[in-house]
Amino acid sequence: MRFIIQYALCLIFFISGSSAFGQSGNIACTPVDKKIAIDEGVIHYLEVGKGVPVLLLHGLFAQKEQWTEVACALANQGNQVIAPDLPGYGASSNYPVSVYPLESQVKKLHQFLGAIKMGSAHIAGSSMGGAIAAMYAMQYPNEIKSLAFIGAPLGVIGWSPQVKNAIFNGINPFIPINQDQFNLEMSLLFYQPPQIDSAVSASLIKEYVDNNRHYQQVWDIVNFYDAVLMGGSTYRGKTFILWGEQDGIFNVSGLPALKKRFPQASARGIPEASHLLMLDQPQKVVDLYSHFLKP
Repeated sequence: MRFIIQYALCLIFFISGSSAFGQSGNIACTPVDKKIAIDEGVIHYLEVGKGVPVLLLHGLFAQKEQWTEVACALANQGNQVIAPDLPGYGASSNYPVSVYPLESQVKKLHQFLGAIKMGSAHIAGSSMGGAIAAMYAMQYPNEIKSLAFIGAPLGVIGWSPQVKNAIFNGINPFIPINQDQFNLEMSLLFYQPPQIDSAVSASLIKEYVDNNRHYQQVWDIVNFYDAVLMGGSTYRGKTFILWGEQDGIFNVSGLPALKKRFPQASARGIPEASHLLMLDQPQKVVDLYSHFLKP
């Protein structure tokens, strides 16, 4: 199955020129779409630029395309940027359900980076991708130049009151099955939710409905990792944390706990931003992260 939700939203932003993509609303480069076979499936990934390697990891039910503008901006500053569809997501959909535990994601990611010969890299992630990035850095510290959380990661703090209230009322806001539930999902993910044509939102909801059992299976697996970053060993290398101050998925009150877990971290909250920082505040993300990446 293809997780199409975030990809469709990216296209909506570009077509509408939404402020979620900064002042220009344009992409100054064209990432190359590549693929490589890893075990029983194929991992698809975007690559753009030359220079210091930077790996960008998306979150749950998302895709590589949500990084496009940030990837292009980082490439223009002298980086080789790789943004994969994680195994089982996006175009990398031909993997069994056993790939969704985060330990399996780390294993496949390690094989992927070895196969493309990326070498030592900066690694950054959003939401679930942030948890995977941290787990990878802990397991393979010698292969990581730095770790960054671009938005609140999974595994630090429990779901926000808004998410809990929805679930207590029988609604999973990550798997909406009608328009009201879809609107709720958008309000949790974005500081200023995009205006989406009704035909487009209907097609996105249909994807959730038609493949509901699979989405629920994946949700159930990933939900086991709600505290994955708060125990055991930690990564002591250079670390960067950005957290949206209006995050509707993981409340910003979790920021101090994350900073405490990563003693070398510099951290800051981002105003007027929710969960998907690379879409809410791409220019701010690029400015801050590129400064962090400088030697």
